[in-house]
Amino acid sequence: MSGDVVEEFQENARQQAETASPSPSPILMNGKKLSSNKLRRYDSLDIESAKYLGHHRHGSKQAVEWPVILSLAFQSIGIVYGDIGTSPLYVYSSTFSQGIKHNDDVLGVLSLIFHTITLIPLIKYVFIVLRATDNGDGGTFALYSLLCRYARIGLIPSQQPENQDVSNFQLEPSSNRLLRASRLKSKLEKSQFAKFFLLFATMLGTSMVIGDGVLTPCISVLSAVGGIKRATSSVTEDMIVWISVAILVCLFTVQRFGTDKVGYSFAPIICVWFASVGTIGLYNFVKYDPGVIKAINPVYIVYYFRRNKKEGWISLGGIVLAITGTEALFADVGHFTVRSIQISMCTATYPSLILAYAGQATFLRKHNSLVNDAFYESIPGPLYWPMFVIAILAAIIASQAMISGTFSIIQQSLSLGCFPRVKIVHTSSKYEGQVYIPEINYLLMLACVGVTLGFRTTEKIGNAYGIAVVFVMTLTSGFLVLIMIMIWKWNIFFVIAYILVVGTVELLYLSSVLYKFYRGGYLPLAFAALLMTIMYVWNHVYRRKYYYELDHKMSPEKLREIATDPASLCCLPGLAVFYSELVQGIPPIFKHYVENVPAIHSVVIFVSIKSLPISKVPSEEQFLFRRVEPQELNVFRCVVRYGYTDSGNEHDEPFERLLFQRLREYVMEEHWTMTHQERLNKGKDGDERLVDRLESAENCENGVKKVIDDEANDNCKYKAQEASEREIRVLDRAWRAGVVHLIGENEVVAGKGASLGKRVLIDYAYNFLKKNLRQSDKIFDIPHKRMLKVGMTYEL
Repeated sequence: MSGDVVEEFQENARQQAETASPSPSPILMNGKKLSSNKLRRYDSLDIESAKYLGHHRHGSKQAVEWPVILSLAFQSIGIVYGDIGTSPLYVYSSTFSQGIKHNDDVLGVLSLIFHTITLIPLIKYVFIVLRATDNGDGGTFALYSLLCRYARIGLIPSQQPENQDVSNFQLEPSSNRLLRASRLKSKLEKSQFAKFFLLFATMLGTSMVIGDGVLTPCISVLSAVGGIKRATSSVTEDMIVWISVAILVCLFTVQRFGTDKVGYSFAPIICVWFASVGTIGLYNFVKYDPGVIKAINPVYIVYYFRRNKKEGWISLGGIVLAITGTEALFADVGHFTVRSIQISMCTATYPSLILAYAGQATFLRKHNSLVNDAFYESIPGPLYWPMFVIAILAAIIASQAMISGTFSIIQQSLSLGCFPRVKIVHTSSKYEGQVYIPEINYLLMLACVGVTLGFRTTEKIGNAYGIAVVFVMTLTSGFLVLIMIMIWKWNIFFVIAYILVVGTVELLYLSSVLYKFYRGGYLPLAFAALLMTIMYVWNHVYRRKYYYELDHKMSPEKLREIATDPASLCCLPGLAVFYSELVQGIPPIFKHYVENVPAIHSVVIFVSIKSLPISKVPSEEQFLFRRVEPQELNVFRCVVRYGYTDSGNEHDEPFERLLFQRLREYVMEEHWTMTHQERLNKGKDGDERLVDRLESAENCENGVKKVIDDEANDNCKYKAQEASEREIRVLDRAWRAGVVHLIGENEVVAGKGASLGKRVLIDYAYNFLKKNLRQSDKIFDIPHKRMLKVGMTYEL
């Protein structure tokens, strides 16, 4: 070992003696390297020290092998692309709602469709937006969570230094830190308006995607069923509407089987659909007018707008329907993988859609008058009925993309405190992120039936549909620009190019669809307003309640005073688990409890359930323990950390047993650390002897290897084992005596002198939502026979 290394070790040892902190040098424990990170102590839950084991590795979804990727790519065809894949049913009829006035207008519209599909779904989403997944999960909240992890823009003050040790919490560091990135980050962190605005935009985007999930099934199924009018005129509009309603009810009924089963069932049908529309498009292209290939030249877009002016601008609201369902690429990526989405899009979806639109364009160049039913009219006669059946099935499946996406983003918003509690069902043991939410499923079904019966035609629904689609795309671009600057640290010229090209196109489409606000465009905005009201009410009171608990928390000194006074409390055998949302400090509900029930159990654990702004927390990193001093109290703090795609009851064993096992592990590790700390603080002589031993152990393969003196190590392990076994016996006795779960049931009311708006918000709106949702004991598998609820009123 070189002298520099020895001097560095001695300097570290002197610093440890002064600061009473563990050595940053790696130590061997039972042949296993124990890094300084594992011995580090934090001071974030309160004033006493804590230790947490964590490893530092940028996490993402586990590496997936190619057979699994290809299987997921096949599934994704049935789940993700149904919506965008069935757009050829209604795009031309919606664009030329007043008929084709000039034959070359078909070329202009085809050119718009081609460049729009290439720019937005393919380039923007498949190759750029999918890079911004949150450990494999997508959606508006995934973008927001990335920003929350990089900058302190969250509105709940529950951040902890220990969260940085979760392996998939940290972002990859950039080798080229740019000044503008740090400046933008600083401005966002200092601006309260920016924090509220980003949360508002996230809620708005989420609400719009859910609104999209309502409108997609309606327009897709109505368009497909309406094709029967070509075969027979005896089918009335009422019959088409009621057939569509029946199909929608059946679609939502099968959602409970999960994405995995539904995807494998639907994927072959969508594959047949893409093969059919692509082949028919190629047939029409060759038969009628191969010259439409010149529409690749964007100059025909300029000619189109020059001829049609305002009418051309208004028609963009129909053209944008060609990219409906694009947001499902991002929202549904958690059900699959980024690579599987990219493969299925590039090999199946994109080529088929381009051929389908080109084929319809060649047909319309020869048959201008048939534009109102362009899809079915362009099908060769013998293939009509097979295509009609396939179209019906594809339209049913088209709804699946946004339904699955809705489930994913509801789960994300719920876990981040922005949505009332609902039941999350994980439907696949093989693939992460595949969830089903019964309450949301049936509410979506009722909304779809209502819209179908109310609007009755695809033209009216199309007016509403475009606003939801483009609004979400524009918000996604806004978040993406922040990520490009702050996290990816892209060259500013690339960022400006993205804004000028993609941003300009999306704003142009948005201005067009907003023109149709009074023709049905108000519907998605009404949906969004309702959902945002629910989200705002829940999140606002959730934050106020958290601050109330933070202001009224019980200090550790007060707890020690109460617990060590035998006259005020009696000790009961057993283990008590108190649940609270508070991360820092002991919740006020405990003080309320001991004032009314003057007894405390022999072992007490305060459990706080916390959602991190990441998709998943590795199971070995979910439990963060802290001891409340003095040690003889046997009182512990525990933060159970979950990502927004984790489920509290997803473990193979009961939560209480898992909690107890992790507590035993914590106690053993803590005693080892404390004993090792004492040995490190013996003094300079001990350090010199340790250095001598380290120097004698450097005849390893690569030159330097650090080891601990065998005798000191054995003695250290013996003392740690003796102390831990003593406390483990206390814990085991408490476990055998029984576990009781105490859940705080907080009644929230507006404080005295509160304004009318505040009383309506808290006393009526929030409490109405609270009474109609799942209670805390439903989140974890808490045995009802051993559960007590402690009531307390919070005046906010």
